[in-house]
Amino acid sequence: MSDDGRERTGHERVPSRQRRRFPGISSRAYEHPADRSALVALRRLSGFDTVFKALSGLLPERSLRLLFLSDSVRVSERQFAHLHTMLLDACYILDLEKVPPMYVTQDPQPNAMCIGLDEPIIVVTTGLVELLDEEEMRAVVGHEVGHALSGHAVYRTVLLFLTTLALKVAWIPLGNLAVMAIVTALREWFRKSELSADRAGLLVGQDLRASMRGLMKMAGGNHLHEMNVDAFLEQAEEYEAGGDLRDSVLKILNVLPRSHPFATVRAAELKKWAESRDHQRIMDGHYPRRTEDKDTSVGDSFRESAASYAGDVKDSKDPLMKLVTDLAGGAGDLGGRVRRGFDGFRSAPPSKDDPRGGQDRDGEGPRDTPPAS
Repeated sequence: MSDDGRERTGHERVPSRQRRRFPGISSRAYEHPADRSALVALRRLSGFDTVFKALSGLLPERSLRLLFLSDSVRVSERQFAHLHTMLLDACYILDLEKVPPMYVTQDPQPNAMCIGLDEPIIVVTTGLVELLDEEEMRAVVGHEVGHALSGHAVYRTVLLFLTTLALKVAWIPLGNLAVMAIVTALREWFRKSELSADRAGLLVGQDLRASMRGLMKMAGGNHLHEMNVDAFLEQAEEYEAGGDLRDSVLKILNVLPRSHPFATVRAAELKKWAESRDHQRIMDGHYPRRTEDKDTSVGDSFRESAASYAGDVKDSKDPLMKLVTDLAGGAGDLGGRVRRGFDGFRSAPPSKDDPRGGQDRDGEGPRDTPPAS
């Protein structure tokens, strides 16, 4: 075996089964356009992350490292050896030279994270280890290695620091509105970075059904014999297309406080990417290299991000997104469509005994009735 298949310690870093490897792959290959545009912009700010690394003494990172070292189990050849092998596999496939430390911490809640400024740390909970089988867990480990390769650990910590700093000045007039704008934008980026890492997990595991099963178990627990991947994906389609404008607004309100997309949405997004030409090109060996990252255009990345959002709106089956598309296209009878979409917010339908026959003054549709007190 060639030298690049071994660590400096001499331990093998080849996959436990035959899978494609991606030498020199740039994280831009799998990043969601909205995630990629933010990262490209941050990377082009010379010294940005260096400054905040210098300020790491102000952050609880050193305390966290000591906490995991003292009160969790560090993955190695002697402890959780099967996870150690998966970690080496993932770093080998994505060509991440420095293998991040990985810890297992006692927590029944299934979870995993990648944190750190100086260097990324991967942490998985016992709940997750007990929930997933080998191939499902391989995708999760690849997901976290994808976070490390993208630099999400650094930039997430940096932006969380900025958010904390902003909260301290929230007493300034209109400060709360500014903070909420920052937090909302930060969470939107978090959600897109999770979609990016899901793609990295698929590149590592190279088993779409295993990735789907893992997301399904995160939603419904360890009752795989009671669940079905295809039915789970149908839930995502129903969630996307179902309901009226009321449901569209409620979806937005439900997702705003979350750092992760909903499990069904993640599964549908990953399946869509797995069937795309972009994914096939990567599997064929055609992908951007890290050596090209410095030449990446910030403007091009933002245009790709904008095009991605525009495409999502155009292709969406969500009632609100359809309305936005119609507004952009100048569709007629938008007033009537908006009123019909929000009819469910009213406490009672127009009376049939209304002398105007339930019509509003211009005769275009049902007359608004005042809400019940």
